[in-house]
Amino acid sequence: MAATVDSSLLAAAQRGDESAFARLTRPYRHELHVHCYRLLGSPHDAEDALQETMLRAWRQLPRFEERATLRTWLYRIATNACLRTLERRPPPLLPYPDDLPDASATDGDPHATVEERESVELAYVTLLRRLPPRQRAALVLREALDCSTAEIARLLDTSAAAVNSALQRARATLDEHHGLPRHRPASDEAERRLVDEFMRVWADVDIAGLAALLTREAVLTMPPEDVRIDGADAIAGFFGSVPAEGRLDEIRLRPTRANGQPALAAYLRDHDDGEHRAYGIMVLTIDGDRLAAITGFPGPEVFALFGLPMTLD
Repeated sequence: MAATVDSSLLAAAQRGDESAFARLTRPYRHELHVHCYRLLGSPHDAEDALQETMLRAWRQLPRFEERATLRTWLYRIATNACLRTLERRPPPLLPYPDDLPDASATDGDPHATVEERESVELAYVTLLRRLPPRQRAALVLREALDCSTAEIARLLDTSAAAVNSALQRARATLDEHHGLPRHRPASDEAERRLVDEFMRVWADVDIAGLAALLTREAVLTMPPEDVRIDGADAIAGFFGSVPAEGRLDEIRLRPTRANGQPALAAYLRDHDDGEHRAYGIMVLTIDGDRLAAITGFPGPEVFALFGLPMTLD
């Protein structure tokens, strides 16, 4: 977690210069927000944790003595802010809009960009939620940030033995559970074609065509509800009967992206005025050239996160 810090900027911030503090911490805000999302699974709560981190860092900065790097110090504050949130109330799972991250955060490194995208995939974030808070934090620090055992121990204020035990228990727990499939499209072009075809069969109310786009073992989930529908035929049957009573042409789809994956915002037609109103967002997980999972987030509340309109004409 090494990172160089402008000593004059640090000194100015420690003297109470708010502008210097903002410049000092700006390079870390994005990665801290992503870190908080991995732990909490909610962009809203990740933002709250980030704000708490910045406030605590501002108050504690005069006592910062550079025994750890500034980045490590900020991660410690952020991790503890998330742990406090998880101990009070585990937030509901929500998708992470792709336009939230700052494109400069990975310094244009394609490998770093891919690693970050994978570390916020719904499959990964959903699986993490099965873990107790401190096990979750230890695993994220190791797998997503590549921290050493000693670094994790310092960040969590515990011993190396406790970290190794937490990691062992976390991995054992995850090995026992089958999470969502990972997002592995054959290519960007294959992903685009599949999304376009899904929107076409949806608009045509072609339920058989929709089933043909799914893998045989496809999964449909709808957090926060404890709903899981397995298999292409069962999922097609659901879409052919439940949303708008199967009249899918009453629901318009608008493409967006979430968690490094394609997503579709759904708008249900209001028969009183003919407008289509925010209905929910589906995040699509692709395996090769087929849909392996659809994760639906019902309700209009999530639309504001994506900067999406609440109605379509």
